[in-house]
Amino acid sequence: MRNTVRAAALSALLVSTAVSAAPPQGSGTAWDIVADLTTEIGQRLDGSPREAAARDWAVQRLNALGFKNVHIETFPIVGFVRGAETAQLTGPYPQQLHITALGNSVPTPKGGLTAEMVYFPSLDALKAAPAGSLNGKIAFIDNQMLPNQDGSGYGPYGNARRQGPAVAASKGAVGAVIRSAGTDHNRDPHTGGTNFPAGGQAIPSGAVSAPDADLIARIAAKGKPVTMQLVLEGHPQANMPSGNVIADLPGRDLSLPPVLVACHLDSWDLGTGAIDNAAGCGIVTAAALRAQQDGRPLRTIRVLWAGSEELGGFGGEAYAKAHANEPHALAMESDFGADRVWRVDFNLAPANKPLRDKVAAALAPMGIVVGERKAGGGTDVEPVIAAQKLAVIDLNQDGTRYFDLHHTPDDTLDKVDPVQLEQNVAVWAAVLTVVANEPGAIAGQGE
Repeated sequence: MRNTVRAAALSALLVSTAVSAAPPQGSGTAWDIVADLTTEIGQRLDGSPREAAARDWAVQRLNALGFKNVHIETFPIVGFVRGAETAQLTGPYPQQLHITALGNSVPTPKGGLTAEMVYFPSLDALKAAPAGSLNGKIAFIDNQMLPNQDGSGYGPYGNARRQGPAVAASKGAVGAVIRSAGTDHNRDPHTGGTNFPAGGQAIPSGAVSAPDADLIARIAAKGKPVTMQLVLEGHPQANMPSGNVIADLPGRDLSLPPVLVACHLDSWDLGTGAIDNAAGCGIVTAAALRAQQDGRPLRTIRVLWAGSEELGGFGGEAYAKAHANEPHALAMESDFGADRVWRVDFNLAPANKPLRDKVAAALAPMGIVVGERKAGGGTDVEPVIAAQKLAVIDLNQDGTRYFDLHHTPDDTLDKVDPVQLEQNVAVWAAVLTVVANEPGAIAGQGE
């Protein structure tokens, strides 16, 4: 009898532990979009069949939510098709590495590539290497990024990924490998796009996980020749289909330019794109709907779920071109995960100071501080902002953990905190309620 009681108690404890360890489950429009998009569609690599499926899914969901004029605007892109990817050090100490190809990488030769590896502690060190010094070699670029709240480290540290392979190629390298642009310490490498100039030499390019980058640095410090074998079979592919999904909540006065809110629908293919950027689509869509709860706003709120942001912002460029003759009032974008908003920045004309003050007053009870930066929007709205000199409001999210997950297999639904997601929706809805009911002209500061 005593053993039976103990077994029952142990069983109850295990069940309780399992329940408490389960990821939190949210509710509401934003959560449903993130959960359903990542579950029913999953990864949405630019130009892929899954990105196309996501566009169809988005049209159905936005129509069901009551949006009007829901439609897809297609455009072709040079996409990226991922292939087999492995890496190992073959000397002086054989070691397996965790690697992923960077977008726009060209493939290694059939059977892979084995060459001497040259270690560079930074992108600047690589830039200082003499011309021709990397002929026939693989460049490794170390470049450790540290976490911070505003995510500003991604600019300088991300340059090793954006520019490093092209710089290595210009020095004669036949391949390039970087420390992942991320702040985690696990063996998940971070993918992301790299850029080769028109007419320049493109080379196989990949990123290794942080522990593997540490390993490479320790081995390089021994002073012995290092050799690396790479197999990266991913490749660019021209004329792949992509597209934007656009939907409106019409305002009471259709003569007034609309407020544009944006996210991007595509994602990298290692995870399911929950943080980057299903969360953004959930936030802006739910907030737009909530802004009309107390009545139809004066201005139309237009939602843009952009395509092909990851490989170069193609969706934002396509939107700006297709809607060049349609005036817009103000643009906003959510593309920094799902953690809480803590700061607001503005780009409003001096005449719009009363509007700025109303937005700041609406956010003050939520603990949102006013920043000193000039708001810039994001990749999906920057082209239309620049073309029309639009007003911009940035709602800055806490980015402390964002680059632990960014472009990795760990970008999955369980990383979305439903409480913080809901805080985003509330903050965005408060701003949209103010700006979508502004009767006067709204403009940016310009240059």
